[in-house]
Amino acid sequence: MPYLRFFLFLFVLSNCATAQPRTQESSEPSFDNPLAEQRADPWVYKSDAGTYYLIATVPEYDRIVMRAADSINGLKNAEEKTLWNKHDSGPMSYHIWAPELHRVDGKWYIYFAAAEAEDIWKIRMWVLSNDSEDPLQGEWEEEGQITTDRDGFALDATTFEHGGKRYLIWAERDGDGTSLILSEMSDPTTLTGPQIVITKPEYSWERIKYNVNEGPAVIKHDDRLFVTYSASATNDHYAVGLLWIDQDADLMDPANWSKSPAPVLATNEETGRYGPGHNSFTTTPDGQTVMIYHDRDYKEIEGPELENPDRGTRARLVRWTKSGFPDFHLAE
Repeated sequence: MPYLRFFLFLFVLSNCATAQPRTQESSEPSFDNPLAEQRADPWVYKSDAGTYYLIATVPEYDRIVMRAADSINGLKNAEEKTLWNKHDSGPMSYHIWAPELHRVDGKWYIYFAAAEAEDIWKIRMWVLSNDSEDPLQGEWEEEGQITTDRDGFALDATTFEHGGKRYLIWAERDGDGTSLILSEMSDPTTLTGPQIVITKPEYSWERIKYNVNEGPAVIKHDDRLFVTYSASATNDHYAVGLLWIDQDADLMDPANWSKSPAPVLATNEETGRYGPGHNSFTTTPDGQTVMIYHDRDYKEIEGPELENPDRGTRARLVRWTKSGFPDFHLAE
């Protein structure tokens, strides 16, 4: 990282200790955590009508489920519906991971990762669509695979619009680990390229047991676009990192992206938070930023991490520092 960006990050850290004070205009929300037991990689979408939809990975890795409520806390006891089940064999028959719900041009899309029962690590990105007004109604149709230039282990697709263009960020095998890749899109299922790497696991905290950058989530604030991501093994070492870029910069130039040299959210044994990660963002009804993420409430895991079902969905308020960066530590 260039020295200028490193010193900028140190300045950001110093501002986190003097984040914007809480005001009387907006009440401080509290969350009934965990919002969902045994639901990992959570994605919450708030509709224009104010409905919150929660979609997440189930520990059986065999289906896609969703629940809806008129508040974030209401998601805790909301009825859950299965929208789609894995195939018996072939593509989309194993490791159904990290679904995300998006609304694009009046149509619902679910992006998710899946492998084959005959080759369980042949994980690729797939898309479902639904033209119903309510994503819990109507029929979900299989749109097929999002193909990439590398055609490697690929997952965690997230899409966003910026400057009149649609983009996709995803994690894909790149050298000795997984990197985050960015590409423009011609439509919700097609990449137009080029496909550039915006971050790879380079710091020690990103390379514990596995060399991983994954789980991107995009949020815009003031004159910057931010991308959170998760790194390392999915145990207590799992942690959240941060990328940022000026909103008027060329997103497709890797040199325009800056990266935090340290995680912005990690295990905190004092609060009983272990391995936080794979987050999304939503807002309260009055517009306050909320981070939705998963973690465990204990450290020691028996057996492989991915066979452990106890990652639960949580919410936490995000404030913004005077320098315009997100502060993830209000609940510490």
